[in-house]
Amino acid sequence: MALPKTAGIGFKPQYFDALRQEPGPVGFIEVHAENYMGAGGLPHAQLTALRSDFALSLHGVGLSIGGPGRLNVDHLARLKTLSDRYEPDSFSEHLAWSSHGADYLNDLLPLPYTEETLSLVCDHVDEVQEVLCRQMLLENPSTYVLFEQSTIAEVDFLAEVARRTGCGLLLDVNNVFVSCTNHRIDPRAWLAAFPMDKVGEIHLGGHAQEDLPSGPLLIDAHGTPVADPVWTLYAEVIDRAGRLPSLVEWDNDVPDWPILRAEAARADAILRKGGLPLARVS
Repeated sequence: MALPKTAGIGFKPQYFDALRQEPGPVGFIEVHAENYMGAGGLPHAQLTALRSDFALSLHGVGLSIGGPGRLNVDHLARLKTLSDRYEPDSFSEHLAWSSHGADYLNDLLPLPYTEETLSLVCDHVDEVQEVLCRQMLLENPSTYVLFEQSTIAEVDFLAEVARRTGCGLLLDVNNVFVSCTNHRIDPRAWLAAFPMDKVGEIHLGGHAQEDLPSGPLLIDAHGTPVADPVWTLYAEVIDRAGRLPSLVEWDNDVPDWPILRAEAARADAILRKGGLPLARVS
């Protein structure tokens, strides 16, 4: 299974009626897996109804793929149950860590890119794919610090994980812009080195900015519209890679449906135009 090469949105319960009545350009929905690990209730009733009409992307935020030690087997078992229940068209997780022992930190934290962490991440990806009996996509993170220990470029690290494990990649264009701005790196050079043939889904989202004496610091906040520079990078990615499933994330300060629908429509317009310059897709 694969997601349709259309625009999608991150589902929130307040959008249920609108999605049933006026989905507009939305071709698929995405949900955070951890929000659906209960046995029943309204979340599952809504998702079951929507699953009959939309392709589904299941997005994990709690596996701690980059964390030390073994994956949490109970969490992975719950994820397996959820995956079997809904048979999503895609499953993805983050190149990050979010737990230490029994403590969950409710964040997606960066890791150094070394041979040791590469081996660890590959082992974890292999385990997830074996348990779920499906390919997973690994998402590039937004980062705010660099590690002196790192010996592998981020793009090379992701490409090698995909090569060794057979996983796909989820390209978050906003994360690219955030990380590259924070580290004073050219995002176009980063994207030029990225293995687009491994991409199974794209994420787009908003970010916040703080102005520091050293320059801007961007925060992957998911609480505002997609910024114009991110739309420009996205159009260039589509021009290079062709149509790809493209999700608009908006998780904080969630807007009314017409606002999110307009963001999805903008992504859909760029997809339909093949990534032509933004002045020609309005």
